[in-house]
Amino acid sequence: ADLTYASDQETEKAHVQYVSGWMFGSFGLQPVLGRLLTENDDRTPGAHPYAVLSDDYWAHRFRRDPKVIGRTFRMGNRLYEVVGVCAGPFTGTETGFVTDIFVPTMMHPRVDRSDSTGHETLARLKPGIAVEPVRARLDAIARAFEAERAKGWAGMSKQSIDEWLKQTVLLQPAAAGFSAVQKYYRRPLVALGVLVALVLMIACANVANLMTAQAAARAREMALRVSIGAGRWRLVQLVLVEGALIGFLGASAGALFAWWAAPFVVGMLNPLGDPVRLYLPADWRVLGFGLALTLGVTLLFGLAPALRASAVKPAKALKGGEDPHSRRRLMHALVAVQAAFCFLVLYAAGLLVATFERLSQQSTGFSAERLLTLDTVTASPQPPVFWDQVAEYLRAVPGVETVALASWPLLSGYSSNDAVAVDGGPPSEDMAFFLNVSPGWVDAMKIPFMDGRDFRAGDTYPGVAIVSETFAKRFFQGKNPVGRWFERASDEGPRLRLQIVGLVRDVRYLDMRGPILPVAYLPFRQVDGKGVLQPVRRGTVIVRTSSANPRALAQILSREVARARPEFRVGNIETQAEINQVHTVRERLLAVLALFFAVVALLLAGVGLYGVLDYSVLQRRREIGIRMAIGAQAGGIARLVTVPVFAMVLAGAVAGLALGTASVRYIESLFYEVKATGLGALAVPSVTILVAAMVAALPAVIRAVRIDPAAMLRAEWAPVKELAIRDAEDARCRRLTSGVSRAMFARR
Repeated sequence: ADLTYASDQETEKAHVQYVSGWMFGSFGLQPVLGRLLTENDDRTPGAHPYAVLSDDYWAHRFRRDPKVIGRTFRMGNRLYEVVGVCAGPFTGTETGFVTDIFVPTMMHPRVDRSDSTGHETLARLKPGIAVEPVRARLDAIARAFEAERAKGWAGMSKQSIDEWLKQTVLLQPAAAGFSAVQKYYRRPLVALGVLVALVLMIACANVANLMTAQAAARAREMALRVSIGAGRWRLVQLVLVEGALIGFLGASAGALFAWWAAPFVVGMLNPLGDPVRLYLPADWRVLGFGLALTLGVTLLFGLAPALRASAVKPAKALKGGEDPHSRRRLMHALVAVQAAFCFLVLYAAGLLVATFERLSQQSTGFSAERLLTLDTVTASPQPPVFWDQVAEYLRAVPGVETVALASWPLLSGYSSNDAVAVDGGPPSEDMAFFLNVSPGWVDAMKIPFMDGRDFRAGDTYPGVAIVSETFAKRFFQGKNPVGRWFERASDEGPRLRLQIVGLVRDVRYLDMRGPILPVAYLPFRQVDGKGVLQPVRRGTVIVRTSSANPRALAQILSREVARARPEFRVGNIETQAEINQVHTVRERLLAVLALFFAVVALLLAGVGLYGVLDYSVLQRRREIGIRMAIGAQAGGIARLVTVPVFAMVLAGAVAGLALGTASVRYIESLFYEVKATGLGALAVPSVTILVAAMVAALPAVIRAVRIDPAAMLRAEWAPVKELAIRDAEDARCRRLTSGVSRAMFARR
């Protein structure tokens, strides 16, 4: 909401929540200053203009000044008095948005309207009361209320009314508050959680492989420890403690990264002018979860290598160890698992990135370049001629190209809709959407005319209208509607007759995802039943600048509006491009995070593959040396090293492809104009994994083909030669000893 504490020109934004007078007492909240709202403050419409500040707002806006009690501020046409500050950490019931000011429900401008139903109800059930009977009773009451209210909806068709009456009451737990942010991000966060789990599994498989290779490398060390009396449990303990130390060091680094990254991620949720704020404490629950997860994966994926290392047999290990093929089979299976999970992460990331690109590059039907929107309000409703004077004054400001007026900007989230009636017929089943604009608005937005003309200075509403292509197709069967009439069949009053004077191209009116809506543009100037111009209190000044950076003129234009008419003030300034970007906040977040996890997964899988191949080359260096000595070529050696592992990578990728296509239906609602089974969606992760595997295999292949057969064979035969010499010397000693013994026996 826009409010002022001092002069009417010092407008600022604050989150305001209209609450019942008994809310604070029901929640057991206490004031830190002054008093809180009571039941008596919320009984009579407009009678108690009192306000309570949240502790957070009191701290950052007033620096905890105790003199804030008794201060007043103006919001709309009312002057409110601050009577207290609510103790923290309570900041309202809407998760993700910190409420600054609480005011009584009865101070709402529409509290006395029978058709105003935009409210949230919180109920505390008595102990032992089941939820479903309460829900059913409330549902019956709501249906009866809506059915009675619908009797006065003359402007809606019977089908539309029936659809409205099909709504049901839902009761949901409110322990974490209630917010559209929860609903909007629940499924995306679940999808991201799955990606995180897959990346974790890749890392765990990677660690298991590396620990298996380490256990093989330490076989002689373990054999020596067993030889001097070490027990198996002591060896398991040794390996697990070493792994846990490394794991906790890595977890500590991850915790520091998360401490920095969490606010950064939440910052990506912020819609302009309405930032999401979440309380993210690193409390015992978060730290406990991290420690438990670290300990769990250490035990789960480190126990098997530790048991294998502790089960070493000294004699066998000192003779060369067990068959390395069993270890390689296990490591190759883990490579396949990594490849499958990596494909899943890359597949999902590719779909989410493609969704963001499609959505952000989608045509809106108008030009957002160099366009500023000035949300303008007045202390009291002003005649349309004053609004025209402000627009004319701004046209003379250097750097301004075009100025127009509208009730609100396109894609701002605001909308107005009603049924329409053509040629005196019944109200339409589909709703048409409306927007009041001034002459020159269509040109300022760069929307092409298909036929007809723009509004003139004398045009008023009701009277004339300009309609979009979809409007003509929906209500006039695609025929040219210019010159024809239609009626706006509102349920709030009599039908309003409008003549179509222009036809324009379609634009995105409400959102970027849904279908193109049928839109009718109405004159900004409105008259009542007697033909008297109606004053306007709020509107948007649309300014197209000649500068590539429209933000450079923001402050200048804000001051010039107040200079043109002292009654006017600018509450908020945004570029049209910024408004458009709000509709891709979720997709941008998903694309960035999914791409980050995809890079991490690919890096981990590549490192794991490199480790397995390097271990394989080390274990088979004697075999490779012999093969090269008898004439094997470099290509054959490369195939010998890589084919078994690449076969596992291929098998894992195929498994990942099957899992991906089977599970994509659970997150299909997050995609936009992206075919999950398309060739591009499947080819990108496949090619990426193949390229990563080739890069990871390159060092191992180079190491294998550079093995010197002669040096390798000398190194391998040196212990054998030494052993043969020692055996010959032992035999000679035995013969000499035997000869001496026989001579001594004969002498006796």
